[in-house]
Parts: sequence; structure tokens; C-alpha cells
Amino acid sequence: MAHAIRNYILVAKPGIVFGNLITSAGGFFVAAKGRSHIAAPLFTLIGISLVVASGCVINNCADRNIDHKMIRTRDRVLAKGLMPAKAAVFYASILGIAGTLVLCAATNMLTVAIVLAGFAIYAGGYSLVLKRHSIYAVMIGSLAGAAPPLAGYCAACGRFDMGAFILLSIFSLWQISHAYAIAIFRLDDYAAAEIPVLPIRVGVTVVKKHIIVHILAFLAATMMLTFGGYAGYRYLAAAAALGSVWLVMALSGLKASDDRLWAKKMFIFSILIIFVLSIMMSIDFTVPNAAEALLTVAIPPWHTAGTVLPFSPVSGF
Repeated sequence: MAHAIRNYILVAKPGIVFGNLITSAGGFFVAAKGRSHIAAPLFTLIGISLVVASGCVINNCADRNIDHKMIRTRDRVLAKGLMPAKAAVFYASILGIAGTLVLCAATNMLTVAIVLAGFAIYAGGYSLVLKRHSIYAVMIGSLAGAAPPLAGYCAACGRFDMGAFILLSIFSLWQISHAYAIAIFRLDDYAAAEIPVLPIRVGVTVVKKHIIVHILAFLAATMMLTFGGYAGYRYLAAAAALGSVWLVMALSGLKASDDRLWAKKMFIFSILIIFVLSIMMSIDFTVPNAAEALLTVAIPPWHTAGTVLPFSPVSGF
């Protein structure tokens, strides 16, 4: 029994679920700015996590025939045949339905639509089609990676505004750079499984340049969260410092003698930077005075109209 429970936990990719939980919390709290009852973020994060777990199970089902070809994934539950695919699909259905019901009850339809769109992109478009046939799979899949923090944000404020667009940009750009680092780090695995990742098609050097461009855009997007009036200066300092270090690491890759080691360091640092920034945007929601004044002029009075939430919206937000 314990072994079976363990398999059901592992097939849902708990590490990915936890990572998305952290980014979802960042999105929620940057919008709520400290004004929410505990139930609102709690049920939002539970609902998002359940749907993310469902998508991960579907991804494992879709990849079970290629996972055994890769060192990184050959010990996964479905790759080793430790769980019937039908049982996994049923399990994913229960998780997805439960998560959707929680979100319908606790949030708003915009949030539900974003989460389901992210699920469709990841479990459907990316896992079943694009991953095996297109070098653009990472770029499309990045939208799924940005869905949880975007959903958290929209759950707190009830609308898609400039802050939501900035978050979408931040997490999509991060996801692309993060995935390209994995593709270089695990290049032999992807080649063995015949997955057309960009480094295989265009070469590692070209992809390193892609990473640099995307990190530059990521750095600009992270700072816009403060300049747009959605986060404070402590968050800005963390974003600028960590983003600059990541950029320097990316630039050093152009002269790296060991691409695999360099990519592994990039991958590890990418996890650190998104974790820290998610925490910082959650706790540093003090709007700088200059940005607040700009927002007062730029945003008309009707911007606060919208979904009635179970907590008071922030004045001027």
C-alpha cells in the first residue's frame, strides 16, 4: 500500500507542483498587497496545485514511451510500468476535476480560464504534439509555465491588467531560458529520445545566444513590476542583482569549455532566481511613490470595476 501511494505521489511530479505553488503565491500576493483573508490564497493555491498535478500526470502518460530512453527519466513510475496508464489517466481526471471545482468555488471565471488554458497547453499541445515535432515547443510551453502565477494574480484582483501582462512576460521568459539550459545540459538524453530540442537543430552556440537575449528581456520585465507600481524597491534590488548575475553567467557560456557543466549551473541558478523573486514579490508590495503617482494619472477611475472578491481591493490598484 505504501509503495502504491508513493507511486501516485511521484507520478504527479511533486517538485514541479511545489515550484508552481511558490510562483502562484507570488502572483497572488503581489496583487493582494497584504489584504486578503487566509481562505482566499489557501483555496486558490490548492485549486491551482491540483490542476498542475493533473497536467503532470498526463505528461507522464504521454512520455512513458520515450522516458525509458533517457537517463534522467527512465526510472519514472510509468516508464517502468509500475502503474497502468488507465489508472494514471483516471487519477489525473480526479485531480483536474477537483482542482477546477475548488477554483470555481473560491475564485473567478478568469482565473479558472487561465488555469484550464495552461493545462490544455501543457497536457495537450506541448506533451502530446509539440514536444515530439517542433523546435518551438519550449516557447509555446512557456505559456503553460506562466499560467499558475498569472492565475494567482487574477484570483486576487479579478482582472487581467498591466500587472498580469508583466507577470506573464516574466515567467514566460524565465521558462524559455530555463528550458534551453536543460536542453543543453541533457542534450544526449534528448538526442537518444529523438526529441527535436533547439540545440539539436541549430547548435548549442546559437541557443546560448537565445538564452542571453531572453535573459535580457527577463531582466527588463522583472524590473517593470516595480516601475509599473506593483512591487517595492527591495524586490527591485533582488531582481536587478539576481538577474544581472544570471546574465553574466549566460555571457560566460560563450567561452565555456564544458557546455554541460555550464548549462547545469544555469539550470540550478534559474530555479534559485525564480524562487527568490516569487518570495520577494509576495512580501514587498509597497508601491514606490513615483510609480503610484504615475498610476493615478495613467489609469482612469473605472479601472476598479469588476469581480467582487471576498476581500477589499487595494485603493488605486
